[in-house]
Amino acid sequence: MTTGIEMRHYTGDQAPVLRPLLLDVYTEVYAAAARTDPFASPDRFAEGLDHWTSRPGWSCVVGYDGDQPVGYAYGAPLPPGSRWWGGLLTDVPADVTTETGTRTYALSELMVRAPWRKTGTARRLHDTLLTHRPEQRATLLVDQNHPKVHALYRSWGWTTLGDLRPRLPDAPLFHAMLLGLPQGAG
Repeated sequence: MTTGIEMRHYTGDQAPVLRPLLLDVYTEVYAAAARTDPFASPDRFAEGLDHWTSRPGWSCVVGYDGDQPVGYAYGAPLPPGSRWWGGLLTDVPADVTTETGTRTYALSELMVRAPWRKTGTARRLHDTLLTHRPEQRATLLVDQNHPKVHALYRSWGWTTLGDLRPRLPDAPLFHAMLLGLPQGAG
């Protein structure tokens, strides 16, 4: 595991200054996908980024190797009445998808630049972002065309709730996943 990576925390009030860095890393990491998939375009990501950073409770962790950003993870708590579960295709009890604003933290993005992949950096970003969250659980979506990513999250303790298709143009089919959070257990 890479230990020389410094993890820095950011909040919504810092998002405007952080935005160019987040866009640059995304554009690099998803360059190949963006050439063929409109859903992966940098412009589409920028719209989503602006949506997420405007949410109450948005938080982000960026890893740095010296002055080089190596990757990041970010998300925000799901508000009451959240549309997050609106595209769920799997039947689950209603209480599973009821949000209070403090129950579930949605991990929206986790990405690592190529030189730092397979070094443990993704796990460190993940753990640094989620370890001290006060929510009971976290959720994320994994594109079903990426079984290795799905398997990686399962190895980190995530469970699959079901299939979900967001109500967005060109959205792929996702696995909706859940993870109990240590701070929220009590």
